[in-house]
Amino acid sequence: MGANSSSISELPENEYLKRLSGTESISENDPFWNQLLSFSFTTPTNSAELKLLEEATISVCKSLVENNPRTGNLGALIKVFLSRTKELKISAECQNHLFIWQAHNALFLICCLLKVFICQMPEEEMQLHFTYEEKSSVTFQADSEDLIEELLCCLIKLIIDIPLLDITYEISLEAVSTLVVFLSYQLYHKEILRHSISHKYLMHGRCLPYTSRLVKTLLYNFIRQEKRPPPGTHIFQQQSDGGGLLYGLASGVANNTAFPSSNPHAFQINFNSLYTALCDQQKSDQATLLLYMLLHQNSNVRTYMLARTDMENLVVPILEILYHVEERNSHHVYMALIILLILTEDDGFNRSIHEVILKNITWYSERVLTEISLGSLLILVVIRTIQYNMTRTRDKYLHTNCLAALANMSAQFRSLHQYAAQRIISLFSLLSKKHNKVLEQATQSLRGSLSSDDVPLPDYAQDLNVIEEVIRMMLEIINSCLTNSLHHNPNLVYALLYKRDLFEQFRTHPSFQDIMQNIDLVITFFSSRLQQAGAELSVERVLEIIKQGAVALPKDRLRKFPELKFKYVEEEQPEEFFIPYVWSLVYNSAVALYWNPQDIQLFTMDSG
Repeated sequence: MGANSSSISELPENEYLKRLSGTESISENDPFWNQLLSFSFTTPTNSAELKLLEEATISVCKSLVENNPRTGNLGALIKVFLSRTKELKISAECQNHLFIWQAHNALFLICCLLKVFICQMPEEEMQLHFTYEEKSSVTFQADSEDLIEELLCCLIKLIIDIPLLDITYEISLEAVSTLVVFLSYQLYHKEILRHSISHKYLMHGRCLPYTSRLVKTLLYNFIRQEKRPPPGTHIFQQQSDGGGLLYGLASGVANNTAFPSSNPHAFQINFNSLYTALCDQQKSDQATLLLYMLLHQNSNVRTYMLARTDMENLVVPILEILYHVEERNSHHVYMALIILLILTEDDGFNRSIHEVILKNITWYSERVLTEISLGSLLILVVIRTIQYNMTRTRDKYLHTNCLAALANMSAQFRSLHQYAAQRIISLFSLLSKKHNKVLEQATQSLRGSLSSDDVPLPDYAQDLNVIEEVIRMMLEIINSCLTNSLHHNPNLVYALLYKRDLFEQFRTHPSFQDIMQNIDLVITFFSSRLQQAGAELSVERVLEIIKQGAVALPKDRLRKFPELKFKYVEEEQPEEFFIPYVWSLVYNSAVALYWNPQDIQLFTMDSG
């Protein structure tokens, strides 16, 4: 680099890079640094260019790794950068482009070199490269082993303190990039790293007091959705979906610092602006993951969101993610579903969603929905997700969370759309057919085994147990609605009566006999009233009879069951799921950070 560099192809022979990586120790006060950092080389703006840069500088990096134990030039470069960051805020205010430009160039070099060191050596060995000093150096400091911590703190303070202006855009994002690279040791390990040096400094060192402000700043950047300043060279490109590295990192840092839910005053942010940004960005994995963490880990955010009178702006995009389940990765679907489960833990939410009327849901293609409540739409989408899962992925975790969300809502079902009521019973019909099929297969296999001891029996008992658990849950959901809000849901009673033959086989079944008592009572009661009204009844007349009967039905004859309430609880070791997920998002969305896919160990390349 330096003043005479103009393209990537020239870098291997660049005199300044050769001297930096050579056998000569360079003092922090040497004029060399001004020359090195005054390059006008166009820094890469995408991963393809960074790949070329990495390949072009292999020899330079190899030399630095070999010679740095004797020269300490990496540490000297970092100290030069640290000395220049002290005036960055003033430089931004004074529009001092030259100073910011050189500081950015220093940080760009550090970031590129760090990535090489992190990829090629264990963390403990890399830490030693930060402590090497020229033996005769008069600038030797006793605390040189804390240079990593000093650099980390500097990066965080730079992100926090430097205003995001056109002239600071590059260096702010380079600071974010370098912080991500610092944490990227995890990418090169299959196992989850729980005691890395960088995490130790972030969670327990001098950096800890700044972590809340860091999260606040990243959230503020997420809210602003700042576009690239025109024109010029920038380290990152703004993605059309608003994803980008900033937001993936916001999620990652928030996850690592266990969002300060126990300390609501750790930082303050405009919740209204945050809510609006989250509503607008749910098509990206990053935004959905961020929403999940905010709802799950911060009670203040959760309380604020549940008190909103425009929850449809948040819930409808979440439902759209689930509706297009075949186009989304499984992690994104899980996050969307868990968000719904967390929201349905609140009775106020379960009531209010049936009061919000939506018009013309164009993305729902199975049926034209000119007018439907948010609650009925939520039921339709969750049921569709269950049906998709039954025929495609057969994921028990997905089933469990879908049914838990429906169960939480069931006591508050109100004025269900006729199509939503039909789909509830249709799902039960599908489960009933599946139950009969498994029973038939088990019977046939048992007959076959009687004639041959060598025939291996499939585990139909386990399949039958799973399907009966789901059927039991669906019966409990229907029962919960009938016992708590029957008079509010004539369409569900209508659908129940229309398909009453489905429930015959479960009336005397030992696994369902108790829960079937109420459903059987309702079917019998309304069937009797319809018979008394005569044959050839119109749909309108049937609904009228149901509404009248709902008032007359003696509620004390309905058996009371415990309230259906499910609460989302993270797995024992949630990091096993979240850390690979967060890193896959960073890997795929950071368009100007390049990692060689052959070096990645944490996840396979198709996991993103």
